[in-house]
Amino acid sequence: MEKFYYQAIKELRIKNNMSQKALSENLGISNRAVSKWENGLSQPSAEHIFSLSKIFNVPMDYFYQKPHINTDKEPISGMNSITEIYKIGRGPSSSHTIGPEKACKIFKSKNPTANFFKIILYGSLAKTGKGHGTDTVIKKTLLPICCDIEFNFIDENIPHPNTMVLIAYKNDLEIDRARVFSVGGGNIVFENSYVESLKTIYKHNKFIDIAEYCKNGKLRLWEYVKENENQQLESHLKEVWETMKASIEKGLESEGILPGGLELQKKAKTLYNSQHIDETPETKENRIVCSYAFAVSEQNADGKTIVTAPTCGAAGVVPAVLYYQQKKNNFNDEQIIHSLMTAGLIGNLIKTNASISGAECGCQAEIGSACAMAAAALGELFGLSIDKIEYAAEIAIEHHLGLTCDPICGLVQIPCIERNAVAAMRAINAVNLASFLWSTRKISLDNVIQTMKETGQDLSSPYKETAEAGLAKIKF
Repeated sequence: MEKFYYQAIKELRIKNNMSQKALSENLGISNRAVSKWENGLSQPSAEHIFSLSKIFNVPMDYFYQKPHINTDKEPISGMNSITEIYKIGRGPSSSHTIGPEKACKIFKSKNPTANFFKIILYGSLAKTGKGHGTDTVIKKTLLPICCDIEFNFIDENIPHPNTMVLIAYKNDLEIDRARVFSVGGGNIVFENSYVESLKTIYKHNKFIDIAEYCKNGKLRLWEYVKENENQQLESHLKEVWETMKASIEKGLESEGILPGGLELQKKAKTLYNSQHIDETPETKENRIVCSYAFAVSEQNADGKTIVTAPTCGAAGVVPAVLYYQQKKNNFNDEQIIHSLMTAGLIGNLIKTNASISGAECGCQAEIGSACAMAAAALGELFGLSIDKIEYAAEIAIEHHLGLTCDPICGLVQIPCIERNAVAAMRAINAVNLASFLWSTRKISLDNVIQTMKETGQDLSSPYKETAEAGLAKIKF
């Protein structure tokens, strides 16, 4: 059977206003099975094809023909600037606060005569929007104009799990409407957009091609980044690094309870100061690195300024690893900025070929990506070869595969804060393993990025930032 069935099933389901869950219940199978069919990861049996033809009232041959609509994405060509990976903004969520804030600013500027706005949130934006403060940031952004915010928990036939509709009114008459997708890392896409597309500045979008180019030209990965980016990159990354350091330092001084209702105590300061009399160097490294990750993550959860790396929910991993190394080994800021370039390149590859959105691919796309970025950055600091850096990044993602995004009460607190600390330590371990075992590796970074994407597609929706399953089911 050619892979035409997966397009046909999705086309017919959407046309009949049927959710994946409803279809799976009708067929007596799991929601995951339907998801696999629609993503081309498995195929329905002849018996299921027969049942589908009855449900949708079409001949069985319909599933073996090319569908009437084409749901294939355009082939990926090149990559955008790594400045899209590092954004400075307020937490707690790049997809749920930074992205919607940006969308509202653009829409508000386009409609200066509007005297009322209505915002409708769908998917993950609806299901975890309260916990992430999406409604709060929207209202603040649209001030002094009043707005009404609707949380739509019903409609599942949406192009992206982070979908929002913005409507502008003047004297009770609708004057403009836009549908926007918050696609991760604070990035947004306007449907049928009047917003100019990001410029592609990298001709490569696979690590294997980048590595070959760098080896032929005797370039390090950060030099490759610098060759492709404009002159503003270094000044941007200087600001990024200063912001990262500030978020650690402020987080280490902050005490009290995080907002949101979980009554979660801030722990970074306590962890940083809890030195044992007979503490070993290894234990101290673990404690200090983790305290830095806690500091940034708690600043994020508190709605303070942080840097997406690549997202708000995973913002503590990269700065924790780099700040510790700078303090321990006296790396200068220029070396740190070079390592941020390499880390950004890895994040860019993941964003381009898979996803950095928890709502799209689970927490593996956020924490897993951040861990890979931190591992690559550390490998760059230590002057490791391109092959070793690739292996370190691959290990980091590989051992986060399948990680669910299941924040309790929709807050970026439990388990998100601890995950940043664990991932920071895992990044260090990945570099250590890679430096010893790189010549034995069998899996490429490109392979594991593709696998992460497929795993994310296969994850059931309740485990992707909807606060419906996993740890999110725990009530306080």
